[in-house]
Amino acid sequence: DRAAVDYWLPVDQYIGGIEHAVLHLLYSRFFVRAMRDCGYLGFDEPFAGLLTQGMVCHQTFQDEAGNWLFPEQVDARDGDGFVHHESGAPVVHGRSEKMSKSRKNVVDPEAIIRSYGADTARLFMLSDSPPERDLEWSETGVEGAWRYLNRLWRLVAEAPMDLGPVDGAKPDRMEQTVAAVHQSVHKAIHATTGDLDRFHFNRAVARIRELTNDLERLDETMSGAAWVMREGLETIVRLIGPIAPHLAEDLWQRLGHETLLTDTPWPDADSALLTDDTVTVAVQVNGKLRGTIELGRDAGEDVAEAAAL
Repeated sequence: DRAAVDYWLPVDQYIGGIEHAVLHLLYSRFFVRAMRDCGYLGFDEPFAGLLTQGMVCHQTFQDEAGNWLFPEQVDARDGDGFVHHESGAPVVHGRSEKMSKSRKNVVDPEAIIRSYGADTARLFMLSDSPPERDLEWSETGVEGAWRYLNRLWRLVAEAPMDLGPVDGAKPDRMEQTVAAVHQSVHKAIHATTGDLDRFHFNRAVARIRELTNDLERLDETMSGAAWVMREGLETIVRLIGPIAPHLAEDLWQRLGHETLLTDTPWPDADSALLTDDTVTVAVQVNGKLRGTIELGRDAGEDVAEAAAL
């Protein structure tokens, strides 16, 4: 059905590992070219976009007889050595390679999910490195992601202040620190949205964590802090929803919402809050940095010179 073909194709985005380049990718391109030449298709390529994702890698282990061992069969001992978990015999550790069943350097997802939860595994894999690069699996990285999610949980479940009602009115006045955090919320929405669109998942996670740090600067004694804290927490939960969906849905309910987060529209950034009112200008004397000054964005040369002097 040519009408259906023209509606659905080409595919918007192809994501696959480099090992798929010969079979899946090359063959699909060949068939599309052939059908185009036969007059069945009106386009040249089956995919509008291509992302070649990196491999998940892990260290390899072998016993003295050269048999491959699973990571859970190996214990680290004092120093750099490794021993067999059951026999205590020395284990030879090799270089890190892409996870494969033949070398047994694989980690069972079920074990990770039982210990840390699925969201932690997702967050770690997306935050560790750009998706086109290889990912070095490590327990340390998983624990770091787990600690952050626990921190986010406490920030919502044990909020440091009364957040007020859902959809509460924006305060007429905000202290300077509160206004700066309010601006950070909308900068995070804008930047994270762009990062996700470009598959820069690690950058998106970093921005969400930076916003978490900014929210922790708020104090209930600050004017407007409660409203901005709610706005910020709701924003973080919405932004992290695609990355840690199970936790995000629970936190969304704890923030007082009755609808599902997955049915909630993506947040929009206020464009008026994306530009700073001030800029940091470097002061140099004979080519050497002597300090920095904060100036209004529209400050003239005479104002900048006077401030520098």
